[in-house]
Amino acid sequence: MKHPIQEMMEQRRQGKKCGIPSYCTANPLVLEIILKRAKLLNTPVLIEATANQVNQYGGYTGMLPKDFYNMIQKMAQEIGIPESLIILGGDHLGPLTWQNLAEKEAMEKSAELVYQYARAGFTKIHLDTSMKVADDPEGLLSTEIIARRGAELYKAAMKGYEELKAEKPDVMRPVFIIGSEVPIPGGAQEAEDSLAVTSPAAFQDTVAVYRRIFEESGVGEGWKDVVAVVVQPGVEFGDDQVFLYEHEAAANLCAALESYPEVCFEGHSTDYQSAECLKNMVQDGIAILKVGPALTYGLREALFALSFMEKELVPDEKRANFIETLEQVMLAQPGNWQKHYHGDDRQLALARKYSFSDRARYYIGQPEVTEAIDRLFANLKEYPIPMNMLHQYMPVTYAKVRDGIIPLDPKELALDGVTNFMLDYEYAVSV
Repeated sequence: MKHPIQEMMEQRRQGKKCGIPSYCTANPLVLEIILKRAKLLNTPVLIEATANQVNQYGGYTGMLPKDFYNMIQKMAQEIGIPESLIILGGDHLGPLTWQNLAEKEAMEKSAELVYQYARAGFTKIHLDTSMKVADDPEGLLSTEIIARRGAELYKAAMKGYEELKAEKPDVMRPVFIIGSEVPIPGGAQEAEDSLAVTSPAAFQDTVAVYRRIFEESGVGEGWKDVVAVVVQPGVEFGDDQVFLYEHEAAANLCAALESYPEVCFEGHSTDYQSAECLKNMVQDGIAILKVGPALTYGLREALFALSFMEKELVPDEKRANFIETLEQVMLAQPGNWQKHYHGDDRQLALARKYSFSDRARYYIGQPEVTEAIDRLFANLKEYPIPMNMLHQYMPVTYAKVRDGIIPLDPKELALDGVTNFMLDYEYAVSV
């Protein structure tokens, strides 16, 4: 069975400017609407987990790779999506969470991580060894070291795949992504004035060195499994800024891709780009568009709107007070936002609510917060939202309710906050 991303690459070589969104999230509500959209459109859907979300120690979700795989498959069965339409990926698989360790131990843990992802059934693997570990020398890592470590992880992934194939002969052979964007995953931590686009020479060097190292490591045939290279095409976001894609700024980089028809570019941090910017990226060869924080931002935004309406409709003593509950939980457990937000108390409070980097996504799954969400939905069923109020707080969603596209149900209204971002990606990758 050919991998859907390889099928996409064949279509691109035939001149079709197609692509695929890569949805990077572990939030159950967001995953639900992603899968429902896939069923509606009857197209392959790519869902990714990151090394810090899901790993052999549970990550911040508490899930092993096999747990995440099983959760997605269970949701897909309940929604009615065939397994053949689901692509599961692992993002930034490497020493990301073990940079404080020496190379030997960090790479042993990284190899186990990649092995478990492939063994569980993930078929899109981002080999990311671009980050330094404790005993690396001063200065930037050489492409040679990055590629050598990447080849080690490729072997670990293929070991997991071969073991899985012995049990499930029809399992898809995984495809691989190499390279890494700057800055670190999840958005810029400081305000910036400009972004440096990856140079054509850096891209060409990455490909050349990886090819050579794969050959020297005895896995030369593995280059055929590499479908994309992560680059920085000039897109990024921070707390309150978004760098939009500029075709001219990335023109030289994208022109260099023409000499490598076997691969496309994968763009990270594409969150909050306009639909036209995303479309231009796909046209220019950035055919895999990763999005993460924008999805939970859309959910959070919709939940805030529902909370504002709850204050208008529901008696004080019955309110869920979602906004206040989320703030209390974030203050009680500051570990996932404290290093990322900056400023005085007022600026921090605003960032916790509204930052594009959406560190609130780490808290929406907490028991107190999910309980508040459930109560919010229940309250707004008992005290239905009038259409005129819906127009005030959710005008885009209002039009869909008015036209019969979605029902006037609080949960569906919340999920539509995610859909509004997904629609831009669906438009961008369509031929």
